Amino acid sequence: MAESDQSRHCGGGVHKDASRPRLGVFKFASCDGCQLSVLNLEDDLLALGQALDIAYFPEASSGMKPGPYDIVLVEGSITTPEDAARILALREQAATLITIGACATAGGIQALRNWADVESFKRAVYPSPQYIQSLGTSTPISAHVRVDFELWGCPIDKGQLLRVITDLLAGVRPRLSADSVCIECKRRGNVCVMVASGVPCLGPVTRTGCGAICPSMGRDCYGCFGPTEGARTGPGLPPNTASLANRFHQGLQLIPIEVVRRFRGINGAVESFKQESEAWEQKT
Repeated sequence: MAESDQSRHCGGGVHKDASRPRLGVFKFASCDGCQLSVLNLEDDLLALGQALDIAYFPEASSGMKPGPYDIVLVEGSITTPEDAARILALREQAATLITIGACATAGGIQALRNWADVESFKRAVYPSPQYIQSLGTSTPISAHVRVDFELWGCPIDKGQLLRVITDLLAGVRPRLSADSVCIECKRRGNVCVMVASGVPCLGPVTRTGCGAICPSMGRDCYGCFGPTEGARTGPGLPPNTASLANRFHQGLQLIPIEVVRRFRGINGAVESFKQESEAWEQKT
């Protein structure tokens, strides 16, 4: 790393020098929803544009500058051999790499292929499947390179994104809550939809960040912000997926395959949800 680059960053934080820190936003296999969340910062994005040099962001500008970059936001999962090579090269260009969204942090909904035969899909969909180059799995960015920070969600919460970037600009290590959606429901005064309406809500094992949007509308949480985290690990500590799955089955009368489907969704490939769905798959 050149001396001029070292002066801009250290230990995951971005430090001031004569030039503005450089930001790059990159896409892999995804729907672009998280990049749209960046654009939805609106006036705050204009303010960030004054504090940052938005050097590479094809969704927003045709002016694309080469690296290195002080901050890189990565949307999307790795699903092709080309992308597996591209993320390695991008990591070399990034001082701080942040994954944004369920695809980049957990493999996304496309990780359902991890339990299927991708080659049979190719044969069913494409007239010349031999020309389709894809991996048999969809994997998060962290499965390929070191990731400095992760922003969960489908899509991400723009407030969380703004907080992380402003913390980095201030030289502060970002810290985001990993409490469950249930905590957010309590703060908002929501009636528990699982208790009151008998719907299979993933809120007890899903991290907050969305503002409990679905339960606030009387709907069950489907886990788009990924699993909660606890300060300690062990039986009964978050994410206690086994207890919740048993509640779905015994209390709400879901058959095993329905329990599998609850956990095998947008973040189905993340380890805690993956283990729970596979345990119930054996009971089908």
